[in-house]
Amino acid sequence: MHGHGYTPPTPRQPSTGALVVLRVFIVAVALLSIGFLAWIGPLVAAIVTRKARDWMALIGSFVMLVVSVGLISTDKTDDLSTPAGNAGMIILLLNACASAGHYLYADIRHYQQPRFAGYISPQHPTIPTTAYGYPPAPAPQPYAPASPVPQPPVQQQPQPQPEPQRPGPARIDQVRAELDELSDYLRKHEGDR
Repeated sequence: MHGHGYTPPTPRQPSTGALVVLRVFIVAVALLSIGFLAWIGPLVAAIVTRKARDWMALIGSFVMLVVSVGLISTDKTDDLSTPAGNAGMIILLLNACASAGHYLYADIRHYQQPRFAGYISPQHPTIPTTAYGYPPAPAPQPYAPASPVPQPPVQQQPQPQPEPQRPGPARIDQVRAELDELSDYLRKHEGDR
């Protein structure tokens, strides 16, 4: 009845091997296309993480692509030797590296975060706690039936003293007292047998 409760299912994550292959493929596409397809990495990161900063990185990658293509298109030489052509190629290659780096950072960070931080995962051991802030009930004392031969006293392990707690309601004290009386009564009648 009491316990940790229902743990909601975690979304299915791709295997580590599939993630590595996908990351290598997306970075290779960005770099091997000389930056013309660099926007694919930020697009995948934005879809996976659904964060505003990743959508802004995607928009920034598109802007850099448009600027670099605009600069390259103003160069009318065959070898891109004008300053505008050089600047366009530099922006295009830097955009490819920045987009690939941002994709790797966002994707790795996304899959390293725990899914549900508010729930206790089942592999962690549970720590016993007191119920509602009251100290645990005292351990039962060993019962020794009355016998004509005196027996040596049983040494008990020293119990750590619980931290002082706020006093419990009067009803709890009354129930404890009644349970103690009942326990004494049962011990007396059990010894008669």
